[in-house]
Amino acid sequence: MPQIELTPAERREHRANAHHLDPVVLIGGDGLTPAVQKEVDAALNAHGLIKVRVFGDERATRDQIYQQLCDELNAAPIQHIGKLLVLWRPIPEKEKAFDEDRMPGPRDVKVLKFGKAGQRPEVKQLRVLGNQRLTAGGQIKRAKPKQKSVKKSRLG
Repeated sequence: MPQIELTPAERREHRANAHHLDPVVLIGGDGLTPAVQKEVDAALNAHGLIKVRVFGDERATRDQIYQQLCDELNAAPIQHIGKLLVLWRPIPEKEKAFDEDRMPGPRDVKVLKFGKAGQRPEVKQLRVLGNQRLTAGGQIKRAKPKQKSVKKSRLG
């Protein structure tokens, strides 16, 4: 896969955004192993813009690692300064988990109410709203009301 080409303005913007970031992947003496490459790929999928620290003294080796990461992971090279490499790749769209059976809003639940011994249990149809839950005993519990700040209530 070829690396992503960016305009100088886009590269400058990504460089500014990466300034405060800490390195998320550290490459040690073994160099660029498949496991390290997999971690860099996972970090790019999660964050988009990452810093990688290479603990090697040879600039040529760091340059080679930088180019190899960009080429094989389809990432854009943003900056290579000292032992830090900055890479960017757009974050892929996440697939929404779609469940055909799940429906929004209130749901109707059948609950068995047991009475005295020897009697048949009573079947009750209950409607459970989004802010409610059904306990093991068949009771409906509502969510607690949101706490209001004492300071804000004095001001208002």
